[in-house]
Amino acid sequence: MAYDEGLAQRVREIVHGRPAITERKMFGGLAFMADGHVFVGVLGERLMVRLPLEAYAQALLLPHVREMDFTGRPMKGYVFVEPDGYASDEALLEWVSGSHRFAAGLPPKTPGKAHRGPSPASSSGAAGKKRRP
Repeated sequence: MAYDEGLAQRVREIVHGRPAITERKMFGGLAFMADGHVFVGVLGERLMVRLPLEAYAQALLLPHVREMDFTGRPMKGYVFVEPDGYASDEALLEWVSGSHRFAAGLPPKTPGKAHRGPSPASSSGAAGKKRRP
């Protein structure tokens, strides 16, 4: 899915000069991250916004806002905002700034591979042993 480059540029102008902001193509769109945490993104013409859970519940009551269901299941804390919900510069600034404040308050992510627990071989005591064919 392509993303709206005009919307991406508007977001860039809002976050310009803020520390530790990076962009990354993901989810078929463009994600903006603060210290490694996705806080806002552009997917097609939709704005994806990450919010604290209490703000997430309130945001879902607003027109032009719905649960982010990118994987087919809702992702708590993330919403999609349709174009009418961020059409004005003030509305876009409010979405992006609020999401950035939340993400900036999270502990920075450390680079590296995500830990997903012990592998089946290491948990069974078979680490370092070769299997017979």
